[in-house]
Amino acid sequence: MNIIPEHDRKLAETLKALSLEPSPQTRTPPPRRFRRRLLSGCLLALAAGATVAVPLISPDAADRLGAFLWQPAPGGEPATVEAAARQSAQPLSQAATRNDGSATLMKPSSDVPREVTGSGHVVAPHSVSVFSKYEGRIMSVDVEIGQHVEAGEILVTLEDAGAGFALEQALVEKALAGLVVEASEIELEQIGASFRRSEALAASHSISTQDLEKAATARNSALNSLAQARQRLAKATLQVRIAQERVDALVVRAPMTGTVTALDAHAGDMVLARVDSVLENQMLLAITDTSRLVIDADVAETSIGVLRPGLPGEAVLDGVPDRPFGVEILRIAPVASAEKGTVTLRLALSNPPAGIRPNMAARIRLENQIGETSQ
Repeated sequence: MNIIPEHDRKLAETLKALSLEPSPQTRTPPPRRFRRRLLSGCLLALAAGATVAVPLISPDAADRLGAFLWQPAPGGEPATVEAAARQSAQPLSQAATRNDGSATLMKPSSDVPREVTGSGHVVAPHSVSVFSKYEGRIMSVDVEIGQHVEAGEILVTLEDAGAGFALEQALVEKALAGLVVEASEIELEQIGASFRRSEALAASHSISTQDLEKAATARNSALNSLAQARQRLAKATLQVRIAQERVDALVVRAPMTGTVTALDAHAGDMVLARVDSVLENQMLLAITDTSRLVIDADVAETSIGVLRPGLPGEAVLDGVPDRPFGVEILRIAPVASAEKGTVTLRLALSNPPAGIRPNMAARIRLENQIGETSQ
């Protein structure tokens, strides 16, 4: 049994019910807006069921349906189903071309900035806060703010009577321990001589074995006493070193070469020990190595893809706007700022102006070498 004629018959009846089959009477064509809506719906239906529907529609039915849907546009060429299909498929073809794995077409070069800009401050990475190791009263301050100091130079002198007394006591204990050692050495020498005589007499059977054993015991006791005396002397020597270190610490010296950038010490003030001073944030002064400065600047995190250590650029200080100088990325912060949407860069300076100071505001500009990074 042939299925195609039966299908054509049903399609003809359906078209007739929809008034799509030509009739002898002259019909007024539907409004243009209605035709456009009907055209859009039919296109979607044809695109969704083209695989199933196309083999079942006879050429005659397809021509009649196309004659109704694709009316000639005013002042234009007659539209066809094939032309509409080609027009609707063209963007998909171009999209497939763009998504075929070509790095050149997919690279959004227009969205990558040609340069990266940001702002930040001059930072001194080598800076120390100076505290007093022990408690005491400030006797003198030997430096001024802004003064250049060398490592080991005297900064502040403190006074602590207790430290001085402890040193004197330790010295006395050491002297006594030394005397005990000397007495023990003399005693050992005497007992040793007696023991040697006893050995000689015992060899000639002039004394008993019991007397020789007593002489040996006395010698061993003298040796033990001398060892204990020497241990006490070593302990007294250590106490002297501890007391001397406390006295020496009352003279505060520069831990590094640099410039005094903060000074909170005043003659006559009482200062706490370092442990308590750190908790109270009461430093004596601060020393900064101003010969090695860097810039910490924030840039937009959208530029992270083109940033790398060693990338050169240019910076200018707000205080010296007419003296730009070179910079180079040293380090990129491992964490971005969620609040500001930025990432921090640390930049090395090349020939900065003479008036540069820590905490000065700076603006940076890094050239985006887009050609090199894309290759």
